[in-house]
Order: sequence, then structure tokens, then C-alpha cells
Amino acid sequence: MSFIDLNNIEEKEIISGYNVRFVHSENMTFAFWKVKEGASLPEHSHFHEQVACVVEGEFELNIEGNKQVCKPGSVAIIPPNAKHSGKAITDCRLIDTFYPVREDYK
Repeated sequence: MSFIDLNNIEEKEIISGYNVRFVHSENMTFAFWKVKEGASLPEHSHFHEQVACVVEGEFELNIEGNKQVCKPGSVAIIPPNAKHSGKAITDCRLIDTFYPVREDYK
């Protein structure tokens, strides 16, 4: 068991406008994002299952051609290998959970 203070984790800019703090457990990766208004996430896919949750702001998410504007409380389940992209409509805070661990984010 461990307790983690996100303020003690260095924030990284992964792509322009997407700043994140990562937490890795034995089996999962959690990404705590701050996204700037207008920042785009190019279409991509990965073998990880992903659960995305909007905490603040509005984020347009496109999963396999199904586009939706997500607001606080919205949760999207992105299956493994599904093509997806997004764009921040406003400044946003998002939480993504990935299974299994995102080794590329360590």
C-alpha cells in the first residue's frame, strides 16, 4: 500500500498543451492531465484499455468516429486498439486510467 501526493510528482508536457502527472501501480497507469483550451490530441491507438474522465472543463473526444463533447462527470471507455482523438473546448482537467501499465510513460 502506498499514498502519493500528486504535488510531489513532476508535471511533464507530453504534447503541446497537454501537461500530466503519472502514477503507476503494479497493473495500471493513472494520468492526471491539465489541458489548455484548443489543444488537440492527434488520432492514435494503443493496446491498452483506457478509461477517460473529465473533471473540469469541456473536452471533445472522438472514439472510432463517435464524437462527443464530454463535461465534468463524463466517463468514456476506450477499448484496446480503438482509434481515438480529442480537443480541449475549454481549459480542462482529465484523468485517464490505462490497463495494463503504460511502460512508455514511465
